[in-house]
Amino acid sequence: MKVIKRDGRSVEYDAQKIIIAIEKANNEVKKNEKVTKEQINEIVSYIEGLGKKRMLVEDIQDIIEERLMDLKKFELARKYIVYRYTRALVRKQNTTDESILGLIKHSNKDVMEENSNKNAVIVSTQRDLIAGEVSKDLTRRLLLPEKISKAHDDGVLHFHDADYFLQPIFNCCLINIEDMFENGTVMNGKLIETPKSFQVACTVMTQIIASVASSQYGGQSINLKHLGKYLDVSRKKFEKELRNKYEGKLSDEMINSLVSDRLKTELASGVQTIQYQINTLMTTNGQSPFVTLFMEFDENNPYCEENAMIYEEILKQRIQGIKNEAGVYVTPAFPKLVYVLDENNNLTGGKYDYITKVAVECSAKRMYPDYISAKKMRETYQGNVFSPMGCRSFLSPWIDENGNYKFEGRFNQGVVSLNLPQIAIIANGDEEVFWKLLDERLELAYEALMCRHHALLGVKAETSPVHWMYGAIARLNADDKIDHLLKGGYSTISLGYIGVYEMTLLMTGESQTSPIGKEFAMKVMNKMNAACAKWKEETTIGFALYGTPAESLCYRFARIDKERFGNIKDVTDKGYYTNSYHVDVREQIDAFSKFNFEAEFQPISSGGAISYVEIPNMMHNLEALEELVRYIYGHIQYAEFNTKSDYCQECGYDGEILINEDNVWECPVCKNTNKKTLNVTRRTCGYLGENFWNVGKTKEIKDRVTHL
Repeated sequence: MKVIKRDGRSVEYDAQKIIIAIEKANNEVKKNEKVTKEQINEIVSYIEGLGKKRMLVEDIQDIIEERLMDLKKFELARKYIVYRYTRALVRKQNTTDESILGLIKHSNKDVMEENSNKNAVIVSTQRDLIAGEVSKDLTRRLLLPEKISKAHDDGVLHFHDADYFLQPIFNCCLINIEDMFENGTVMNGKLIETPKSFQVACTVMTQIIASVASSQYGGQSINLKHLGKYLDVSRKKFEKELRNKYEGKLSDEMINSLVSDRLKTELASGVQTIQYQINTLMTTNGQSPFVTLFMEFDENNPYCEENAMIYEEILKQRIQGIKNEAGVYVTPAFPKLVYVLDENNNLTGGKYDYITKVAVECSAKRMYPDYISAKKMRETYQGNVFSPMGCRSFLSPWIDENGNYKFEGRFNQGVVSLNLPQIAIIANGDEEVFWKLLDERLELAYEALMCRHHALLGVKAETSPVHWMYGAIARLNADDKIDHLLKGGYSTISLGYIGVYEMTLLMTGESQTSPIGKEFAMKVMNKMNAACAKWKEETTIGFALYGTPAESLCYRFARIDKERFGNIKDVTDKGYYTNSYHVDVREQIDAFSKFNFEAEFQPISSGGAISYVEIPNMMHNLEALEELVRYIYGHIQYAEFNTKSDYCQECGYDGEILINEDNVWECPVCKNTNKKTLNVTRRTCGYLGENFWNVGKTKEIKDRVTHL
């Protein structure tokens, strides 16, 4: 017989657990109220004699109470009921005191380090984090089904952003900035009309970003192609002013030169506004907006030339960086930049190759932008190219009532991620057990995701006017419900996953890069993707498989499993799990092979995917970077570079950051140990151990490139 636990897990029936529970109650009553061992065995035999293949643990407990009452052991039955009730209270106890005090004392590291854009020691951020701890506690005890809360606590799955579940807000979005520019918007009850210049457009855009970010918990993305029009507006304004003033006094050539100079000044000031506003504005959550700027060269856009000027200026200013309080130029965390490679800029003689070279230089010094291959993206998304949302979550193609594809003004409802290595640990190499358990946990994840969906049903537009009433997502009336935007595939809802590498190693004994390992890994990926497709067909809700780029979750799942299952070689003993489908950090594989291998997983994980490689000394490896950028265009949809170019933002030290005797990163110059101001190679998988290099062994570019 199988027993269905409160978290939905199916476990083998164990009679000894029933005996122990009754004996604990037995020990608390008088002799004449006790049951004998024979009577306990009769209760066990009765349960077993029902001949059921599956029983809920609650049903077993109900039967025990009934049998004790039948035996006239009323006091014992009462003790057993109290024991059962007490156990339930333990599961539902309030747990916020310790976590909140830990925030105040700066000792709650799990919460303090979960988000890179939150400085958890300042008062405004702490207020949001404290509220988040209360929300998580209420969510765990009261709002979610107990089996889902327990599954989250046990690392079976991860219910993302539970600290915001108490409120009817969603994850991430693509802001419909074109609509807000063209038709105006409203913020804080004030009408914001169409911008009359590029500088004003940049200011309005950053204000929109801050307002949108304050009413959702995930990132927001902006397609910068809509700014080109306003650079043209400024050019025409300058030309009109200067011609009115100097017509007949200066030559056309001189006037045009003056117009060009003023436009360059306007361009630089506008881009500087974007950069400084995003990095200095604080949302009502006490954090910087988690914003992504998307750069694509659409030559069908009448303002493509203006957009090219804007992209180049953004990249140049990012190369320079922003001064910190010590006056040292540092790399700002935001905005994130995503640069699209297409036929006209893929470093094979295209019109905009010169800007791609600036992008490569920016990657070398500041590790941004990320790169999207328009060619590969069109293959996956029905010919479309569009921006990721927030943490690299992608929408599915959706066609409006006019037959046009629409991406901007859409959003993600939320994420639940599966712990794949834990399934493999329990299965212990038995594929029959593995697939059965995966099915059960997929159903549990579905139920958890539906909790996300149901929490947004019935929400009225007035709850977040900037989203639902004033154009960021829609133009609804205050009393309108957003329900129609939650269905029909308009918005997505994401099934995440962690640890394909460790899962494959446990089940096959081989890496996912081996033929046997790859076959198994692909089978699991396709199984999860098929589950999303099935749920979408049954509900019309936009379920999608999402390669969760959640560094802290890689730690959390591994820590939970290590506590539960002990040290398992190459799995829990590392202290981290590998992100999504990524190749493990310790695999000796060159960057081109890594991209080529992981490219096969990205179309399956169409709800979100990105791949990384690490290149040592990137400023001295521009040739290697350019070669990789060309390779990205032809081989992989979404990729990013990392480097081992360490530096300290506190003092400006630009060299290797070392691990001190307390096993934490420390600047050798100023002794700074603040993780937020130490740039120690972006640890995309959470790994903090030894790096493996393959540098300078041959003159071939691919042998000078390796990955983290």
